[in-house]
Amino acid sequence: MTKDSYRDFAERYDLFHGEFGEHKQSYRVFFQKVFIENNVRSVLDCACGTGHDLHLFYSLGCKAVGSDISSSMLAKARKNLKRVDVSIPLHKIDYRALHKHFKRKFDAVVCLASSILQMSDKKEVIRAFLSMRRVLRDNGLLILTQGTTDKQWQKKPRFILSSSSRDCSRLFVIDYHDRGARYNVLDILHDKQKPQLKVWCVDYDQMLLKDDYSKLLQLAGYRKIRFYGSYNFEPYSKKESDLLICVAYK
Repeated sequence: MTKDSYRDFAERYDLFHGEFGEHKQSYRVFFQKVFIENNVRSVLDCACGTGHDLHLFYSLGCKAVGSDISSSMLAKARKNLKRVDVSIPLHKIDYRALHKHFKRKFDAVVCLASSILQMSDKKEVIRAFLSMRRVLRDNGLLILTQGTTDKQWQKKPRFILSSSSRDCSRLFVIDYHDRGARYNVLDILHDKQKPQLKVWCVDYDQMLLKDDYSKLLQLAGYRKIRFYGSYNFEPYSKKESDLLICVAYK
């Protein structure tokens, strides 16, 4: 994770979302409910990317802090937050070393959008989970999300249309291997005068699914581990869910 693999993608990353500062209602309500029920007032987004979720947490009244290993993503986050006149501390940190940078404790740590899959093996995943745990207060919570589920891993679709709008269509072309996968991200820019195709890829050396998370989080000292299959709190189903959400407690 020493090379900034997002350097050529950071400016286009937000095509995953709508207008910066706008959040889907179910997504907003999920975090609002979880935060209220667990008295979350401070949250660290340890893979904050371009700041989309930081803005959400700020809008929910939390004291939000962002960190990321990518300088390019942090630069984009600063631009985004400045544009909506929101000030949130941002730090360049590997999430395996959070405890070396933060002396304070957070009510919640989030690692969203498959960010934990950047780890090369399960030993490094446990290192990351331990570091996240060390900056949590007692009974604090860790929230993980990813789009690759047991259902997808079993069916292994090659093509997934991620989003499509007037300006751009984003297509995932996935190359699976025994333990992991390469996600090729194809952005088709619908410019009438000069249509463009932009390509970026990310390699996940090992895929983690529900049973993997349950085991690894327990080994890292977490308890009361809960899994959901949607932001409406539907129970996670290995056969049916298209989203994997995990909430675990210190």
